Amino acid sequence: MRNPVNTFVIVGGGLAAGKAAEALRKHGHSGPLVIIGDEDEKPYTRPPLSKGYLLGTEERDSIFVHPDDWYREHDVDLLLGTRARAVHRRARTVELDDGRHVPYTKLLLATGSTPRHLSVPGAGLDNVLYLRRVGDSERLKSAFRAGAKIVVIGAGWIGLETAAAARTAGAEVTVLEHGELPLLKVLGRQAAEVFAALHADHGVNLLTDVQVESLTGTDGRVDGVRLADGRHLTADAVLVGIGISPNVQLAEEAGLDVRNGIVTDERLQTSAADIYAAGDVANAYHPLLGRHLRVEHWANALNQPEVAALSMLGKEAVYDRLPYFYTDQYDLGMEYVGYAEPGGYDRVVFRGEPSERRFIAFWMAGNRVLAGMNVNVWDVVDPIRSLITSGADIDDARLSDPDVPLERLLP
Repeated sequence: MRNPVNTFVIVGGGLAAGKAAEALRKHGHSGPLVIIGDEDEKPYTRPPLSKGYLLGTEERDSIFVHPDDWYREHDVDLLLGTRARAVHRRARTVELDDGRHVPYTKLLLATGSTPRHLSVPGAGLDNVLYLRRVGDSERLKSAFRAGAKIVVIGAGWIGLETAAAARTAGAEVTVLEHGELPLLKVLGRQAAEVFAALHADHGVNLLTDVQVESLTGTDGRVDGVRLADGRHLTADAVLVGIGISPNVQLAEEAGLDVRNGIVTDERLQTSAADIYAAGDVANAYHPLLGRHLRVEHWANALNQPEVAALSMLGKEAVYDRLPYFYTDQYDLGMEYVGYAEPGGYDRVVFRGEPSERRFIAFWMAGNRVLAGMNVNVWDVVDPIRSLITSGADIDDARLSDPDVPLERLLP
């Protein structure tokens, strides 16, 4: 390694890592800058893996945060295909799998998450697939072919997006959901029913209130899914989408505060003064919401690195952006901004008719808007965000009236 004086190190190979390097250079860090990533790919963004890249509408080059030349031009050392084994806080080094020690002055942990694995008999069979990395998306793309029988376990965002991609490719798709409706805990009944109907209308066999007992196979390759009620579903491939877990092992072993991710303050500083966290792995204090929050969506990985970089450089910065995510499934596009945890809201107010799949939904606590979701309605995220941050009392009748501009509801 070069002279370790004022060396900033980023552990992680996703969007947060690439954007953090960009922000550090933009805001004046001129010393050594190192990215350690356990994949062979340079930092890339993950939404296309279940959307455009999986569908074949986006080229592979489009997923990368920066082109190869950017890292050379900005003097960023990429240590790819290299796993960080340990963080030694007293020595201020990151130990790598090959035994090398990379010194750091400031360290950013952008280690992301790992898909939760199915723990039933047969889960280790070939063609039982998960989606997190670009290679996973490429394997799914190969499996999603006309006439193939695809079973998706889990009707969360990843499960539904991959189901849509498989149907678009002409595969026969069955989605299995343990709950009563897809996304029920996240969205509530009325909005969840929109997504259930959307997939049914596109030929997906959606089975709810079911439990997977085992996966069956022939010659080491999956050929079906057996349910607890005795039914057996034939499958050429099985996609498991049952959630993700934050990659906290490095932080935990280094003695950082770890609770549902790496705990940080609003500056994204961890319990160690010289270590920061961003992206999926960060359980950051949100000053507007008054609580710690770990968000597993692209917007945090995109926007948190700017604040982390400024904090690492000793500059004032606070991460107070509201959570945001989006999805594209068939002819439905959706954006969601804000935060409404299950049981934390009173009701959902709709502007437009959910059955027509063109509406805005507002999650309410008293007369305050906590979150909003626009479905096939565009250019409304900013006014929805303003309604949330204003904390104003909003009348349901005016909120639900499409003839009243959202901007007119602001105090």
